[in-house]
Formats: sequence, C-alpha cells, structure tokens
Amino acid sequence: MPELPEVETVRKGLEQLVLGKTILKVEVFWPRIIEMPEVSLFVESLIGQTFEAFDRRGKFLIFKLSQFDLVSHLRMEGKYEFFAPEQEVIVTKHTHVIFHFTDGSQLQYRDVRKFGRMALVDKDQSHEYKGIKQLGPEPLSTSFKLSEFEKALSTKQMAIKPLLLNQKIVVGLGNIYVDETLWYAKVHPERPANSLTKAEIALIHEGTIHVLGRAVEAGGTTIRSYANALGEAGEFQVSLVVYDQTGKPCPRCQTPIEKIKVAQRGTHFCPTCQQKLED
Repeated sequence: MPELPEVETVRKGLEQLVLGKTILKVEVFWPRIIEMPEVSLFVESLIGQTFEAFDRRGKFLIFKLSQFDLVSHLRMEGKYEFFAPEQEVIVTKHTHVIFHFTDGSQLQYRDVRKFGRMALVDKDQSHEYKGIKQLGPEPLSTSFKLSEFEKALSTKQMAIKPLLLNQKIVVGLGNIYVDETLWYAKVHPERPANSLTKAEIALIHEGTIHVLGRAVEAGGTTIRSYANALGEAGEFQVSLVVYDQTGKPCPRCQTPIEKIKVAQRGTHFCPTCQQKLED
C-alpha cells in the first residue's frame, strides 16, 4: 500500500502534470471506485471543473477543483498515469477512471486490486470526509508534537507497531516505515506502548520524522508496483535497513534481520538492537 512518502510523491507529480487543466469529460469503467455521489452525478459534476491545487492528508489525495474537492485513496495498488496530447494512449484492463482534459491530454486511474476509492465533496469540505475527519497529526508538520505523541502512547497497552499503524495517532505510517522507524529507535515492535520510556518515545518521534523525510526526498519506496504520476519508481528501497531484509545483517550490529507476524502484519526487526522486554 502506498504510504505517506509515496502519496506525497504522487501529489507532487500530479501538481506538475495536471494543475490548471479543465475536465472535458470523465469515463468510469468500475463504478465501485466511486464512493460518492452516484456515478452519473459524479461524471456530470466534474465536467468543466479545473484542477486548482493538489493537497494531501495522510494517505488521502485531495484534488482542489473549481467547485468541489475530489478525495482519492489509492489503497493497495492504485496509481495515476498521465498522457500528453501527443502520446499514444493505452487503456488497460486495470484502467477504471479516465479524466479527459480540454487540451487533449488525459489522466487515468489504474488499480489492479480495485480497492481504491474516490469521493466528490463540497469545495473546501474534504476535512469533513469520514476517512479524513479522525486523522491524527501530519508527521512532517509542526502539528506533530512530542508532548502530544508521548501522551497518546503512554496510556496504551497495545503493542507499539499496530498503534503506530493507527492513523489517529499519527498519519501516513504503514508497514514499511513503521518497521524502519522502530529499528531507528531500537524498539521491539511488540513492546506495549505504555512500557516505553520517555527517551524511547522521543526516538520513535524523531525516527518517524527522519525516516519519512528521507523517503519523501527519495520519491518513496518501490517494492512491487508503485510508480509516481510520472511513471517513475521510488528510490528509497535501496535505503531500507530492516523491511524486506530478512536474513541480511543489521547495519548496526550485523545480527541477521528476522521476520515475525505482529497484528497479522509481516514485521522485520533486529533481535539484538530491538530486544523484547521479559514478561
């Protein structure tokens, strides 16, 4: 699933490619992608709308149109592909929505798994959308305060990994970057959050900012099929120290990286650097 760095990279690419373009027509080939309104109204409402800005909230893309906000969640495999007027257009079986623009270009939404969703809401009201309303702070903004992060973790008995995956604590973290962040902080993924010291929480806070910041700069991580709006793969995968590194030596202590299941998620960690507390 695209996490914050990948979604932010897609946002930047769409801003570069689609900003200022006006919609001529919209085709929807898989109606379940459209969460709201009903598909015919979705298509009709978008005609004549101009893309004025591209925002992001957590893993949600927010397209700011003339009269609406279009909210898009890529889920597992969703991606956007842009075709300039002079390019040969390729429509695949995974193309589910096409935005045709007045200049002859088009933007396709493709999704192998068909899990992605779009919703058209009133202008400047995307913050009230059900998936966005309960989100926590952005980790790369000043709203991600250590004091509030510490308060949120210190009262929870849940293991730290699934807690960090909860978008109400901090947004944008998924399986890849939680593993990387916990390695940075030397914290075992199964540690109960309320067992963490203030120093450990501070390191997790610092690691979240450090890891996500570097991943955004690298254009995200390509493990399987992720590509940005320009069709380019991310580059952060070459910097991964634990995720998908099972059996390889830990960069800190050379202990082989191990993989376990935590909250039904494949989880990578160093058993020496990230020791589990004894019961």
